[in-house]
Amino acid sequence: MSMTEEGKKVLAVLDEKKIPYECMEHEPVYTVEEIQERNLWHHKDGIGAKNLFLRDGSGKRHFLVVVRDDKQADLKQVRAEIKSSRLSFASEERLERYLHVSPGSVSPLGILNDTECMVEVFFDQDLKQYSYMAVHPNDNRATLWMKTEDLVKIIKEHGNSFAWIRI
Repeated sequence: MSMTEEGKKVLAVLDEKKIPYECMEHEPVYTVEEIQERNLWHHKDGIGAKNLFLRDGSGKRHFLVVVRDDKQADLKQVRAEIKSSRLSFASEERLERYLHVSPGSVSPLGILNDTECMVEVFFDQDLKQYSYMAVHPNDNRATLWMKTEDLVKIIKEHGNSFAWIRI
């Protein structure tokens, strides 16, 4: 199975910035459940995460909320934490427009495609306790293990707003 051009682009950016990662290619996965069934998220100091691409009630603000894979995100609580109006999941069209990915490939690394830095990124505070996170390189046929601090650094360096929140 070969990685998509989008995935290769992400790896090139990480290599250029000298950000270390471990890459594992696999059959496409679309949900956390599929990833767990295939046993793809095993790392002694790491955790997988769910990526929720949300929009506010007016559709003017967009958010990428990242939570532990085993955690349910209460959108009312998220809304209060990020100081937003009503939240809902953004459409496939918005996902493509802002992050240039399709459902099943959502990743914090999609931020690299957000050229206008319109998407606000929020990580659940629980993720701070893990040294590594599993993320897609904008391609659901591969999983990268990266240091959590490197992932946060690349988001901030790109120019998107970033904050830790309690979910």
